Amino acid sequence: MRALIIGLVAILISQHILAQETTDFSLQDFYTTNEELNLKTQAVYAQLSEEERVAQMIIASLGKLGKPYETIKPLIEKKKIGGVIFLSGDPSDFKNQIGEINALHKKWPMLMSMDAEPSLLNRRMPGTPDMKPTAELKTSTEISWAVDVIDSILLDVGFQQNFAPVVDLSASNEAIGNRTFGISRAEVEPKAIQFIRETQQDQIVATAKHFPGHGRVAGDTHKKLVYIDGELTELELYPPMIDAEVLSIMVGHIAVENNEKYSTDGMPSTLSPVIVNGLLRNELGFQGIIITDAMNMGAVAAIPESSLLAAKAGCDMILMPPDEVGTLNSILKEMQANPEFAMQIENSVKRIIRLKLCLGMSF
Repeated sequence: MRALIIGLVAILISQHILAQETTDFSLQDFYTTNEELNLKTQAVYAQLSEEERVAQMIIASLGKLGKPYETIKPLIEKKKIGGVIFLSGDPSDFKNQIGEINALHKKWPMLMSMDAEPSLLNRRMPGTPDMKPTAELKTSTEISWAVDVIDSILLDVGFQQNFAPVVDLSASNEAIGNRTFGISRAEVEPKAIQFIRETQQDQIVATAKHFPGHGRVAGDTHKKLVYIDGELTELELYPPMIDAEVLSIMVGHIAVENNEKYSTDGMPSTLSPVIVNGLLRNELGFQGIIITDAMNMGAVAAIPESSLLAAKAGCDMILMPPDEVGTLNSILKEMQANPEFAMQIENSVKRIIRLKLCLGMSF
């Protein structure tokens, strides 16, 4: 009875906090110790059911290269997912679709995202202004222009997260190509930091990728698992991105071998607690959103329970799981059996809620 009373009191306090007028938050508040934001995050978390909390972690796909809207709409209506990535289509169609999605629920905000890298923008949204590939952006002025163009389009259509910039060090990797700023840290670091800061000043979440480094491996994770053999030679790029307060980091489906400390035992980094919780979260101290690369890619799709393993490894957002409801249920089941995992999921969900509040979303 005492526990029930305490629970009811907590709900009443949460309702009171949510009903109060609050100041507007921005992405610049995410890493601060803003007490009002802390309380609001806790209040939203307390109002959600356990299933609604876990649903925040799941990002489904839409567009010509994604799933049909008819498939995704019921997941939104039933609160089974927390966001959508759009994978190629007409900007005006996307804008109409996002408007329809946002109208489905007044208090179930969806995070809308896209791979709007300079190298991919015209392929993802045909008809947008011609854009130089990322590798050809040489000056600060050119980077500012690219960010301004990309962000103006994203904001007009209704996107809040950009899965960019690529910070892999590569001149010839088939998956990366001209999508990165260069082949050395000296080239990539200042340009990526500028891209991140200017993107987030425009109230769009930037995402550094693909941790712990895809540029110096052979092969394409869209097709198969690829390997870092030995030292993590691209890891040095990430502490500066974290210091620049990047809000999201994407983990790649890259295995690590012949490395005693960071071996992933033949599994992708996305599914490795050593890489996600151990290295990125604890050693490097990243406190933002950790998101997987697409979970339908060849490097990971055939691994049983891969989406659950990604959550267990410490990923906050599961991008494009083949089975969204199956992923939701498997995480819920594991939480019931594993209190430590349940606490980890609570922290992940609170990070996502906090991010959405900093984007001005209402629950």
